[in-house]
Amino acid sequence: MHGTENPSAWLQRWAHLMDPGSTVLDVACGAGRHMRYLASLGHRVTGVDRNPEAVALAQASGPVICADIENGPWPFAGQTFGCVVVTHYLWRPLLPTLMNSVAPGGLLIYETFAAGNESVGKPSRPDFLLQPGELLRVTEGLRTVAYEDGFETSPDRFVQRTVAVRSRTNETLERWPLRPA
Repeated sequence: MHGTENPSAWLQRWAHLMDPGSTVLDVACGAGRHMRYLASLGHRVTGVDRNPEAVALAQASGPVICADIENGPWPFAGQTFGCVVVTHYLWRPLLPTLMNSVAPGGLLIYETFAAGNESVGKPSRPDFLLQPGELLRVTEGLRTVAYEDGFETSPDRFVQRTVAVRSRTNETLERWPLRPA
């Protein structure tokens, strides 16, 4: 079941940018692998997934809403979070809502499959694969701190990843350390 494996290395690499005790939303959280990891760092985590069995497992780390976010209403309307985490999930109509869910000073940590993945496995439908540079375009209103778009092995897959920050103010001098101190 999705969400029982280890936390994403991308998430682990950039979690240091979250303010201590941040509120975190894990979108399509599966069984809660990222929720567990971030809760262990002291963050207040909430998840959303449409699979009731996955939700039951993820609830050990924090509240989880069982909702079909592709066909139903967004269950967090008007709420913002110190971090929005999305891995291995893409529903383009939801992207503007996810961007608006990042609080001032908050992060978006997003990682999913990219075009080219159809040559090595699933997902293979274009609806589920980001096009070149798509995450950069989607996050234009945020400050990109990190971005990758390419092929990796073990397992073989094409991915795009970003870490983007919503500024706390109109100042552009905020410092976002690329590695933890």
